[in-house]
Amino acid sequence: MYVGGSIAIGDIAARDDIDMDQLYNPSKRDFMYGDGEGLDAAQYLIDLHDTRGTFNFCGGMLFQLVLSEKLRAYLGEVASVAKQRELKVSSANVPRMFMMDGYEQSSKADNIQIFHGREVRNVPGAAGGRGFVLHLSMADGNDLEGWTDGELDDYNGWEHDVNRRWRNGDNLAEEGFSSYKEKFGPKAFGLHHRFYLHFDNANQIWLSAEDGCEGTPAMERNGIGKFFGF
Repeated sequence: MYVGGSIAIGDIAARDDIDMDQLYNPSKRDFMYGDGEGLDAAQYLIDLHDTRGTFNFCGGMLFQLVLSEKLRAYLGEVASVAKQRELKVSSANVPRMFMMDGYEQSSKADNIQIFHGREVRNVPGAAGGRGFVLHLSMADGNDLEGWTDGELDDYNGWEHDVNRRWRNGDNLAEEGFSSYKEKFGPKAFGLHHRFYLHFDNANQIWLSAEDGCEGTPAMERNGIGKFFGF
């Protein structure tokens, strides 16, 4: 247990009151959450988080989506307002972040179109069976799970990850994220990215990092997962 009352990822029980096909099948997703600009992306992300949903990220690796407590609460407020669609999912014409109108190489995120996040590895109990997590947090300076000053200062997510700094729990504790190891495990480590959502021409949603690594929602029992032994 750590500050804020959260528990380790592997101890989080998934909700069982959601039709999983509505999360992973684009046509059923549209029926449940709306389509195009009418998509209730806030509720969609909440439901993926609450069901321990996974993304087939970077070509065959299943990553569990995890929202910080503060981002989960913020998205709940957005989703609770009738017909409010503040979150933006980019069109299929924006398959890379640098193609956005007004794009700039910076650490800025607005919690509407661009989000702060991390890919985290060696996470015990993560859905998908490989110990991988995509962790999104609020970019407002007040999220206990948000980017540290160090992560803000050295962010260069448009470059290849070999030219970037990976951090473990001790590194992040020194910078202020004291509960990282309690949340993700003592051997967890990761890399911080800016993320955004976009559609493709087949109406699938992609969660994409600034460096181009991306993935679509995919269930653990799908063919890709079985092929790789998840």
